[in-house]
Amino acid sequence: MINVVKDFDKAKFVTHGGKFHADEIFGAILLEKIFEDVDIIRLPEVDGYNLEGKVVFDIGGGKFDHHQIGGNGERASGIRYAAFGLLWKEYGMEYLKKINAENIEDCYDMFDKNFVQFIDAGDNGQIPFENISIKIETLSDVIEGFNPRWNEDIDSDIKFMEAISIAKAVFNNKIESVIAKCSAKDLVEQAIEKSENGILILDRYMPYQEFVLESKNPKAQTILYAVFKSNRNGYNVRAIPKVLGSFENRKKLPEAWAGLRNEELQEVTGVKTATFCHNAGFICVAETEEDAIKLAKLAVNA
Repeated sequence: MINVVKDFDKAKFVTHGGKFHADEIFGAILLEKIFEDVDIIRLPEVDGYNLEGKVVFDIGGGKFDHHQIGGNGERASGIRYAAFGLLWKEYGMEYLKKINAENIEDCYDMFDKNFVQFIDAGDNGQIPFENISIKIETLSDVIEGFNPRWNEDIDSDIKFMEAISIAKAVFNNKIESVIAKCSAKDLVEQAIEKSENGILILDRYMPYQEFVLESKNPKAQTILYAVFKSNRNGYNVRAIPKVLGSFENRKKLPEAWAGLRNEELQEVTGVKTATFCHNAGFICVAETEEDAIKLAKLAVNA
């Protein structure tokens, strides 16, 4: 349990007071996963305090702080460490072992890459907002939104705990999603090895894009489309993106299919059960797996 205390002697964990940010909020949640009882004191400064035996993060210039000159290192990706990343670097593997996660190294790297780095980047000012005319509301903004408002007279420790309660649900959902995603890696690698003519066929939907893009199997580099059962109706043909999360694909579906449905799409493709093609050309659907594969083959050869 996380508990904010006012008595320094009762605190085993120390972070900064005042405005809180997502990196120390999620960092505190990770510490709870490791130490279970986390009594935190939030201080404006730590000068003059005896910090021996306490875990100090996001303040004080130590192992889990990134505010000193030179910070506290950066990843190969170029994303600098903030408090959350430094704590994940120290305790992430221990936590995954504690919860008996499979594929621990993959899960450790994926959680850092898909979640921790984004929080760290936000805290270090490394998320680009140039040439964007609207306010981008990130997860970090949502968490910081729990800080007391300028005209609100309330103890910020109370708001800190409100943010913790929301962030816990996000953290738990994300780690469970990453563990589930990693469990699909071997199945996707097997499907990559079986792939032919640029088409990946999955027995059922599973997270696949990241593994295709990062696979060391040379066949992965030539895959243009994935075929899998839709969670709505029928079977999807999904173009492989050039970069994870992008709508720019290795090869778009044929332009002549874009935006067509049912009889119109069937007439253009000659595929009897074709039902839909997105107007952006990244996904189309057929009622049967056989026809979905036909659509994929037509797209490869178009």
